Amino acid sequence: MRISESELILNPDGSIYHLNLKPNDIAHTIIMVGDPERVEAVSKHFDTIRLLVNKREFVTHTGTLRGVDLTVISTGIGTDNIDIVINELDALVNIDFESRTIKDNLTSLDIIRIGTSGCMQADIPLDSILISEIAIGFDNLIHFYSYDNILETQFTAALMDHIGWPDVLAQPYTIRANPDLFKKFRNIGFNTGCTVTIPGFYGPQGRVLRLKLAQKSFMDRMTSFKFEDKRLTNLEMETAGVYVMAALLGHRAVSLNALLANRKEQTFSENPALTVNRLITSTLDCLCP
Repeated sequence: MRISESELILNPDGSIYHLNLKPNDIAHTIIMVGDPERVEAVSKHFDTIRLLVNKREFVTHTGTLRGVDLTVISTGIGTDNIDIVINELDALVNIDFESRTIKDNLTSLDIIRIGTSGCMQADIPLDSILISEIAIGFDNLIHFYSYDNILETQFTAALMDHIGWPDVLAQPYTIRANPDLFKKFRNIGFNTGCTVTIPGFYGPQGRVLRLKLAQKSFMDRMTSFKFEDKRLTNLEMETAGVYVMAALLGHRAVSLNALLANRKEQTFSENPALTVNRLITSTLDCLCP
């Protein structure tokens, strides 16, 4: 079936609407960052760079490192942008732009998110790196798509019961990292945890500046939650969306987090750039041995 012009929007040069990329512009291994300025912090380690594209908050560099083709792309903040980026990356490899039809043979991308996060438990070291084994989404993205058998429903039910989930909020969802990519990065010694993806930085994460919180004990109840041997470890704004969109579209995804804040201890990294750079170099060494 042909996909209409209003659904698959292409620019006059044939590139996909938001990312401004053409099908041959990306590698099959994608490093995804939030901050557009972090793209160059990754690509400066490449041996070669063949593509540099910048549109809105979406910056893309494609090149090689030690013979491995890589693309690094910025998403900006939040799962709304993740929805755009992963749908358009998928379109680049799985839709024929000439005929506007889905290809018979689909391509699976490897998507590695590297980002910053705040830990929720006092015993998790500041400036450590954590792999999101499980992501819990409070963002509502998945409920706009048809899905089946990709979620950890028992985990979600236990969390909602423990928190006393308010009816005014969308039901959360729980999803695992791709097991192969998770194992690949776990083997280099990173910590593992359960990452909560929140649709906001201030109130949704329990921060108080001038506005009062509607759910005053929300953070404490999340911190005290346990399911089997799992507890909630860190907060950020993209991982669950990455895992859901990748799983729905047949891609592999894992999220790696530089823990720059400890919310329980109310501390922040004294040298966040050093921690982020360690995350970048460790990720590249794992992908390009």
